[in-house]
Amino acid sequence: MDTLLPNTDALNQTVFTPDPQNATALTVNNGSRFQVGDLVRPDASTEVMFVSAVAGNTLTVIRGYGNTTKATLNNGRRLFILANAVLEGADAAAARFTNRSRRQNYTQIFAATVQVSGSMRAARTYGVEDELDYQKQERMRELLRDLENCVINGTAPATNPQGGSTVRRTMNGIVKQVSTNVLQPNQGGMPPGGGAGQNELNEPVLNAALRTIWEQSNGQIDTIVCGGVQKRRINSFASTLRSYQPEDVKFRDMVGVYESDFGVCRVILSRWAPADSVLLLDSSRVEVVPMRGRSFHYKPLGAQGDADQGQVIGEYTLEFRNENAHGVVRGLAV
Repeated sequence: MDTLLPNTDALNQTVFTPDPQNATALTVNNGSRFQVGDLVRPDASTEVMFVSAVAGNTLTVIRGYGNTTKATLNNGRRLFILANAVLEGADAAAARFTNRSRRQNYTQIFAATVQVSGSMRAARTYGVEDELDYQKQERMRELLRDLENCVINGTAPATNPQGGSTVRRTMNGIVKQVSTNVLQPNQGGMPPGGGAGQNELNEPVLNAALRTIWEQSNGQIDTIVCGGVQKRRINSFASTLRSYQPEDVKFRDMVGVYESDFGVCRVILSRWAPADSVLLLDSSRVEVVPMRGRSFHYKPLGAQGDADQGQVIGEYTLEFRNENAHGVVRGLAV
């Protein structure tokens, strides 16, 4: 996973000397994110502060830089680093960078056995030209269903995830891998949902979730995956805006694309998405891939008496890049 240097932080200070409008010594959560020459703007204000010194998590700043109006600061206030101003002719500053972290997943083997007797292959079955081919197709459909389910809900074993002769190797799915943007209505700054329990999916909740992911990553959410209940709730966003003419003979009640300031998203219905959750994904960072030479295929096995048998087999994993570019809204009413 490769991330950019953070350009936001928050105040971690309850006492301001001499007062919240004129304090020049500010304590933040992560002083390493700042450097001398930074222009910093407190959230929900027009003030710009100039960082003149950094010592641990304490910043010395010039308040009201450029005659901007000083804000009344408070504990937990977000700070946005606008940019760093470099002196003309100055030497190059020390390099700053983030360390890439290697994320991994494990491949999972999917297999189903096919066995057809000689009599069944010889019989003339209505609608089926070759019973063996028919059984291959049916087992393939089942394995594709299982693969989709594991891509969403799969989880690797807690110990020996690499598998072995006694441990079956399984892959981590999307739900298991999302950890940064796990959101819930009416919690952590999210707006309340609809209904008596304030936990029904509504448009403010979905829009706030997209905004949260957009603010802290360089990703672009373009896919929403949900089950039947949450899909119907998304459809209801536009229910009051629909109009019909007397001559209309078709009723359409579906939202296939949700367009907001934070992205244009396809809304995909999945039988396997958790009923109380909505997955928000950047599809450019999600890919289901087979192990080299191990995509689904039919492998004939030795004949067993008067029967042909074989195995439909494949080995796949989920590549889930830049975890914080995705999110999930959980705890929704079903």
